[in-house]
Amino acid sequence: MNNERVTLAQELHDGIAQELVVLGFSIDRAISQCQDTELKNSLRDIRFTTTELIERVRMQMHDLRSSEPLTLPTVQADTMFETLRVVQEVLRNIEKHSGATSFDIQITDNGVGGASPKVGSFGLDGIQERVNKLNGEITIESNQQGTRIGVRIPLDR
Repeated sequence: MNNERVTLAQELHDGIAQELVVLGFSIDRAISQCQDTELKNSLRDIRFTTTELIERVRMQMHDLRSSEPLTLPTVQADTMFETLRVVQEVLRNIEKHSGATSFDIQITDNGVGGASPKVGSFGLDGIQERVNKLNGEITIESNQQGTRIGVRIPLDR
């Protein structure tokens, strides 16, 4: 086993992994003390994301400690992660530098369509709830050639 890999795994464990666990406990404490339902739901979302990050770091530590060659994430997972980071940076730049009073997001795919609220599935409902919370507007168009979801969000300035 490569010593650099073990050292890196140890650094991840003793550093960011522990900090994420502490962050998770802090979020749990805030949830338990929060009286505002909307804020409590937002904190739960943050807690869920934190748990996912902890698991991701743990998997990376395991990969580093194994004698197997490091496995790279699948192209789709990597593409989605990198795309999320691009959108995150664009939104951060809008907030900090643009002076805009609103922004639009439009995502179009060339899939099989069929995007509509379904019993037991909360993806589109969750998007709608978040857009409503931001006083925004959402449009969804879906057919056999794909789906287009558009969102307009006003910025409080």
